[in-house]
Amino acid sequence: MTATKTDIKTDMKEKPFYLKDDQIEWVENTLASMSLEEKIGQLFLVIGLTNDEEELVRMYRQWKFGGIMFRPAPAADLKRWNARLQKEAKIPLLVAANLENGGSGAVLEGTPFGSQMQVAATGDKEQAYRLGKISAAEGRAAGVNLAFAPVCDIDRQWRNPITNTRTYGGNPDTVLEMCSAYLKGASEENVAVSIKHFPGDGCDERDQHLVASVNDLSCEEWDASYGKIYGELIAQGAQTVMAGHILQPAYTRYFSPGIADADILPASCSAELINGLLRGKLGFRGVVLTDAANMLGYCTAMKRSELIPATINAGVDMILFGRNVTEDMNYLQAAVEDGRVTMARLDEAVTRVLALKASMGLPSVVRNAESNAEDLKVVGCSGHMAMARECADRAITLVKDTQKLLTVRPETHKRVWLHISGDKPGFTGGSRCRDWVIDALTQAGFAVDVYDTEHMTMEETQVPVEEIKKKYDVIMYFSNVINASYQTTARIQWAGNVAQEAPYFTKEVPTLLVNLGNPYGTVDAPMIPTVINTYHASRIIVEEVVKKIMGESTFKGQAPTDPFCGKWGTDL
Repeated sequence: MTATKTDIKTDMKEKPFYLKDDQIEWVENTLASMSLEEKIGQLFLVIGLTNDEEELVRMYRQWKFGGIMFRPAPAADLKRWNARLQKEAKIPLLVAANLENGGSGAVLEGTPFGSQMQVAATGDKEQAYRLGKISAAEGRAAGVNLAFAPVCDIDRQWRNPITNTRTYGGNPDTVLEMCSAYLKGASEENVAVSIKHFPGDGCDERDQHLVASVNDLSCEEWDASYGKIYGELIAQGAQTVMAGHILQPAYTRYFSPGIADADILPASCSAELINGLLRGKLGFRGVVLTDAANMLGYCTAMKRSELIPATINAGVDMILFGRNVTEDMNYLQAAVEDGRVTMARLDEAVTRVLALKASMGLPSVVRNAESNAEDLKVVGCSGHMAMARECADRAITLVKDTQKLLTVRPETHKRVWLHISGDKPGFTGGSRCRDWVIDALTQAGFAVDVYDTEHMTMEETQVPVEEIKKKYDVIMYFSNVINASYQTTARIQWAGNVAQEAPYFTKEVPTLLVNLGNPYGTVDAPMIPTVINTYHASRIIVEEVVKKIMGESTFKGQAPTDPFCGKWGTDL
């Protein structure tokens, strides 16, 4: 088998675009009117790194990009920026957002519905449908038309710091069921989805932001898991696939027998995996885009001047973000001009991008992008927040309570020694939960003493155990360790050997742990006998978990993965 063919044609009347004759005419006429620079621009979806509208317009005029993505921003601002850019654009833009967890992936005021793993813990695909519909509706209100979701990865490796709660867990059938429901919800809001990260993350413990990771399954194993998921979602009409910086050696060797190990490439630039596996075996005819092209797993595959053309020749249609957009565009233009990328291949990629835009009606829809502010009333609305609360209630999972501590109420355990770890907000992940936890416990009637990791002294290590026992009725740990980009681990890390932050007193004072993010806290704190997983950090989650600690609500969630990580003693 070989995978050298780069001109796998797309019938625009068929799946996933289903264009009518007038829409096809728009695609063909638009393509015919474009300059080389405009065609190249369509193959780049850039990141919006500024909130200066004039600078955004300048960026568009320079690059004539096909799409843009902003990090979460105030809803009114995002709507205004998108409207301004759409008005400026000769060809309507794809506007993307990471709509994995709710409308909050697009706008700051959006509904934090919950992580995919939280949704999976409910055992109800209706919750995944709501996640897709709410995320898409709130994003669309601000001008978003492309969801970088759902995540189709399988949580096979608990050490992975980036997949983790972004997945629907470790069962391929559950992942497929939940992704299908998300797709249905988003599609009803006319927001395209991007199933990711092909050929599938979660086998490797490493983050592809830092290194090309490896899906090491055999062809047969891949077909029965990731292949089944991608095949079914493609059949259901997923319009785009995001190719990860992930190697799949077995299928690479299947399509290129005898290939040297050193020549095996990540999917984002692999002809074997895109043209061979995705377009050939699975029959996908929609838009393929790379994961972020500034990630190390991509950047280190080959020289940049060779990498950008190789990516397009591999069957990829759009490059996400770029590293230096001007330079990347220049590399692609040079490759077209000297014949390394044929005009036919360039036109094929541009045609798919235009067909995607036509399939969503963007040529007419975006011209009304300056529509009234009433659109934003859906963002974070009471109905959506109520559904988010229901999801939280049904997802929160009691992992273990071997000391039979629960319930904990102010009448019996008034004095709480509270420890919060991993509270590190940032645009790549994380959130500040400290105030949410203090507020929820205080309003419930507890007297809360928060351990201060910023002003630790050596004297603290000498505090008598008996004093700790007299001072506190219960010790509560809230671990806000969140999976995020560009980190090698996502683990509980105690403040240091001078600190009493670590769980020294589990045999002295009743102690419980709430894992707000990473559900594998039992590995680092197996000595804590009562553990609760929430799979997500939000004010809603914190309020609901306090209710359950107090016995005002029952635990309903079921773990989508093994919270004990197969380690002896973590369940004790």
